[in-house]
Amino acid sequence: MVGHRFVESLLSREDLPVRVTVVGDEGRLPYDRVGLTGYLTGRDADDLTLDPAALADERVDFLPADPVAVIDRSRRRVRLASGRFLDYDRLVLATGSYAARLALDGFDLPGCFVYRTIDDLEQLRTFVERRREQLGRPLRGVVVGGGLLGLEAAEALGGLDVTPTVVQSSDRLMSAQLDSGAGGILRRLIEARGIGVRTETVTTRLDPDRTGQVSHIAFRDGSDADVDVAVFTVGVRPRDELARDAQLDCHPRGGVVIDETCRTSDPAILAIGEVANFDGMAVGLVAPGYAMAEVAASRLSGGDATFPGFDLSAKLKFSGIDVASFGDAMATTPGALDVVYADPTAGVYKKLVLSDDAKTLLGGILVGDAAAYGSLRPLVGGALGADPAVYLAPEVSGSAPMAELPDEAVVCSCSSVTAGRIRRAVHDEGCADAAAVKACTKAGATCGSCTVMVKKLVGQELAKSGQVVSNALCEHFDLSRRQLFDAVRVSELTTFSAVIERFGSGRGCDICKPTLASILSTLVGGHVLDGENATLQDTNDHVMANIQRDGTYSVVPRMAGGEVTPEGLIVIGEIARDYALYTKITGGQRIDMFGARLEQLPEIWQRLVDAGFESGQAYGKSLRTVKSCVGSTWCRYGVLDSVGMAVRLELRYRGLRAPHKLKLGVSGCARECAEARGKDAGVIATENGWNLYVGGNGGFTPRHAELLAEGLDDDQLIQAIDRFFLYYIRTADRLQRTAPWMQELEGGLDELRAVIFEDSLGICADLDAAMARHVDAYEDEWAATLADPAKLARFHSFVNAPDTPDPSLGYVAERGQVRPASAEERRAGVVPIAGTTLAVRR
Repeated sequence: MVGHRFVESLLSREDLPVRVTVVGDEGRLPYDRVGLTGYLTGRDADDLTLDPAALADERVDFLPADPVAVIDRSRRRVRLASGRFLDYDRLVLATGSYAARLALDGFDLPGCFVYRTIDDLEQLRTFVERRREQLGRPLRGVVVGGGLLGLEAAEALGGLDVTPTVVQSSDRLMSAQLDSGAGGILRRLIEARGIGVRTETVTTRLDPDRTGQVSHIAFRDGSDADVDVAVFTVGVRPRDELARDAQLDCHPRGGVVIDETCRTSDPAILAIGEVANFDGMAVGLVAPGYAMAEVAASRLSGGDATFPGFDLSAKLKFSGIDVASFGDAMATTPGALDVVYADPTAGVYKKLVLSDDAKTLLGGILVGDAAAYGSLRPLVGGALGADPAVYLAPEVSGSAPMAELPDEAVVCSCSSVTAGRIRRAVHDEGCADAAAVKACTKAGATCGSCTVMVKKLVGQELAKSGQVVSNALCEHFDLSRRQLFDAVRVSELTTFSAVIERFGSGRGCDICKPTLASILSTLVGGHVLDGENATLQDTNDHVMANIQRDGTYSVVPRMAGGEVTPEGLIVIGEIARDYALYTKITGGQRIDMFGARLEQLPEIWQRLVDAGFESGQAYGKSLRTVKSCVGSTWCRYGVLDSVGMAVRLELRYRGLRAPHKLKLGVSGCARECAEARGKDAGVIATENGWNLYVGGNGGFTPRHAELLAEGLDDDQLIQAIDRFFLYYIRTADRLQRTAPWMQELEGGLDELRAVIFEDSLGICADLDAAMARHVDAYEDEWAATLADPAKLARFHSFVNAPDTPDPSLGYVAERGQVRPASAEERRAGVVPIAGTTLAVRR
């Protein structure tokens, strides 16, 4: 990647007479190593290939699969592995790194892999497919190394239907980027995705089975585990062997020593990227490599650029988990101050590191919510410009400031693109969207973590000049979510493949797939596991339950309006007792049952369905609850029947998919016991009828709902909520809750009233008909799954016991260190294993 960037930069300099020979070790075009995991999740080698235009230039000769064997510095020539000689005026070493190898028995067994090249991943995928067929069951995987790459590898194994466990020698995941608080919360988030984690664990040996393939891994503390595939992500080492043989100065810890001009101890030889050691460091990140490539190209063309040092900012590419680290994240600067916000329950940890006068931003860590990364990272080294609490906990002080970045602020650290460069691309070079800026400046072309900020900057600059701003959903769809909703509705397409073929490109991603799943659910209906729809869902929708930190699931039956019969309570109690589930009354007046294993879910659903319960959709971006007080039925202050209205509303909107989850509240009087003004739609009874409040909700930015209408009767109230919800569903952005949607709504509350009550857009009849179709088409997803054997086949936890329940099996879940079995467990034949759940036949 770094060599490719150097060639692009060199050729972009006008009137430079140059011929470049690019010598490659691998037998393919340069490709995106940052996005390598995508090769196991649907992308092919062509998708990863970098822009081939530079290597196709007539000034460039590209020699793949014929690496340099010897550098002859005295003659200024190199000998290739094929025996061919090439002369040079200047030699640029961009040989990168190789995956570190551990000196332990069994490292080279079949089934053990490193995670560095496309060939490595192709061999891994081929092995997994063949091994699964041989064993006739899902595989057990281990990833040794819990850094950025290790976590990506674990997610990729999960995508190959391998159950992964990450083994980390230090006390936390991503220990190079995160402090202990952030590492602890990241561990909870990772474990909640079904990935096991073992920290402070050192691997000592791998053992084969009778066929010679890896089957067992042993650790220094005496524990061990069965394993079918092992992936090692324990770091990289600079490929400096050519330089050492040529007697160039190399650092004892690896890497060719360079100065700020990227020159080595031989003035005719430069080194860039992971092979280069600057100021005692050789770093395996692409951003400093690209910066070195630009410096080298500048120097060879007569410029005076210098390498400023390493930007160690990093962002984890893990679906659904935001992690970012930037600047002096560990607060090593003398006098540095930490400002920390942590919410372990929500899985959020944010830290800003400030100078001793609390004015200059030095660095930070964001886990669970990295939305501010794009805004904060460019500010490192400059004034923060606001109370840190605004960035860490916006609900304390309002929204984060939207001040313009200075021109010198680096927006894309991978390619060293500043805010000023992006502005010039928009105004001077005619770039009309983020994609054009990306092609022009390379901003966002590598890791993609700056894409949001690039898009925001482009939008700001276009707005200044009166141009239309693009609101593309993602790289696969140029349409916004609102436009895509309308396009699907008008075209009457019913599948993701048909929609992306007509309106998009590529294969989709974790942004557009769940978005289309929600849109199709609203417009087409159908079960979440029907056909293509099953492949589009977020994690919890796949099993219609919420996965918890220990890999078990919670089950939440619907209790419309919080109403439940004594018989229903008894059934729930019996289920919780029989399956040893933890029970809790939720904030939405339902009973949540925690600790169910995957294969137990259908059994639990069946008992609930038989007792008259149905799915509470606690797993989806849909209606969650309608909270109510007892109202006029029981309360002496009650004005209207709040329970009856809450039940009616919940039964009407159950299963309604939306850009984000929806909650309602119905209070029987102005005393507001149901906290209706903290909901997306809140209803409060008065002597004159129902008052309707909209746009209030929780999350990271709690907001009170605003009064939309007052004095409504039952039918008027329901019609108003129908139209409000469907108008929001049709026009909101992806994952946008009702509160920010209303804040961005042109015309605000007055415009919303005009749409709902005056039919200013002429769509009310359509909205009413759409809601009627939803109500008529509703089916309980649990009951429908129970009636479909194909769907039920998805619910198995144990690779060695797929046909549970089995009375001969005992189960134990144990987290943390391995402990000796108790006497009772030994008599029962139960064995405690750290970090997993094991079925043991007595």
